[in-house]
Amino acid sequence: MAGLPTPHPLIDQLPAVYLEQDFLQRFLAALDDVLAPVLLTIDNLPAHLDPRSAPDDFLDWLARWVAAEPHEDSPTEVRRAAVRGAVTRHARRGTVGGLAEALRLETGTEPEIVESGGTAWSTGPGTPLPGGGPPWVTVRVRVRVSGSGGSTGGGGAGRVVDRVRLEELIGAEVPAHVGFTLELLPPDVLPPDGEGGGER
Repeated sequence: MAGLPTPHPLIDQLPAVYLEQDFLQRFLAALDDVLAPVLLTIDNLPAHLDPRSAPDDFLDWLARWVAAEPHEDSPTEVRRAAVRGAVTRHARRGTVGGLAEALRLETGTEPEIVESGGTAWSTGPGTPLPGGGPPWVTVRVRVRVSGSGGSTGGGGAGRVVDRVRLEELIGAEVPAHVGFTLELLPPDVLPPDGEGGGER
């Protein structure tokens, strides 16, 4: 970082009697060049710790701090949003809301999620349990697909996504005992009744 100005020149910290010594001025100027990046980093530490303004390499470090490491190919704004909302998403992980939020962040579109489970409350014993069948989640996302799966065509909503990445994301977000079906639909087509995508 040659030429980076120091916010606190060392020569200014000395008594006036030393200010006229040429050797001392040059010696301290060399130290200022070494210390300037350190002092400026410390002065800007709040900006480094804020995912909205952190440098890219520091952002990756912040992502590891909060256990929110988006895919390395994700756009910078997606990575920043992933780090910024990590704590809130961790509290909702394993829920439909948490899964929907993770998919919105990855695809830029609103997913449709149907689950086999449910919740209920009762003031008396013997109330039937909600939901039915084996635990399962069906996820429908309207996106443009990249890779070997081919493109769904059309203009449309959200970013171009990779099916394998979405399956990895869903597998990490749903509880371990819950299976899922992922259906990728063109942005402008409604899901057909009774048709599904690949199962995991």
